Amino acid sequence: MSIAFVFPGQGSQYAGMGKDLYDNFSAVREIYESASDALGYDVAALSFNGPRDELDKTFRTQPCLLTASYAAFQVLSSEGIRPVCAAGHSLGEYSAVAAAGVIPFSEAVKLTEKRGMFMQEAVPAGRGLMAAVLGLDRDTVEKLCGSVESGYVSPANYNCPGQIVIAGERAAVEEAVSLAKEAGARRAVPLAVSVPSHCRLMEEASLKLAALLEGMDFNPPAIPLVNNADAAFLKDPAEIKDSLIRQLGSPLLWEDSVRLMIENSVDTFIEVGPGKVLAGLIKRIDPGVRILNVGDTDTLRETLKMLK
Repeated sequence: MSIAFVFPGQGSQYAGMGKDLYDNFSAVREIYESASDALGYDVAALSFNGPRDELDKTFRTQPCLLTASYAAFQVLSSEGIRPVCAAGHSLGEYSAVAAAGVIPFSEAVKLTEKRGMFMQEAVPAGRGLMAAVLGLDRDTVEKLCGSVESGYVSPANYNCPGQIVIAGERAAVEEAVSLAKEAGARRAVPLAVSVPSHCRLMEEASLKLAALLEGMDFNPPAIPLVNNADAAFLKDPAEIKDSLIRQLGSPLLWEDSVRLMIENSVDTFIEVGPGKVLAGLIKRIDPGVRILNVGDTDTLRETLKMLK
């Protein structure tokens, strides 16, 4: 058995995430205390109780989701489960970086809070938009984005076959949605996100992130990381730092990342953290692999049972 840990990104958050593990493991309570000390507010209270509109603010969502994922990782690790590699979807890449020991957890939560702020500041509210396009292949979506005349739009997330997210200026994304429907898309719908990530509108955020990361020390990862920007195995700290900077303004190559891991003998994926979004995507990429998840004590128990 060859296991990969994969960590969810923004959109998997919900009020109550992480609470079951918090209630049952003292190590998890310590993780939440560390996050609260680093950020200056009660991360457990916000994560468990909301309010939802506060939890959904990008600069709150990112560290809270990372904390929940890192807590699940620590519980799984304490059971002796060891992956051969790790990857994360967008924000989830920071969970993977922390889990691999590249940066301390307390630094990771502060970094994701700043990342969320930089992203929010980069594009004024209402100017950008993201949309999911279902049922069209890559070439069609790329050509469709290139034909838009009302502004900038480009593919942002290559999630799985037939599911591509586009991002850009609002009018351009809306035009691309109409064109996608005309081209036979099964669905093409705007997403309820406040920031158009993984496109060139994040250039300002990338520059700020680069300046922040310049002053941070990165360690070699304990396990290889598969990055979003290139879908490649990374082991060098400098490459990981550069990848996190490029990730904000580059298309997210999730399908390619999963295929790379499978090509390198991974046969079991464990989604570590809230929700099952990645499990659904991986199933569409390759229904032949085993997909598990750990977000609470029930799923932990079931995953350990399946691994024995």
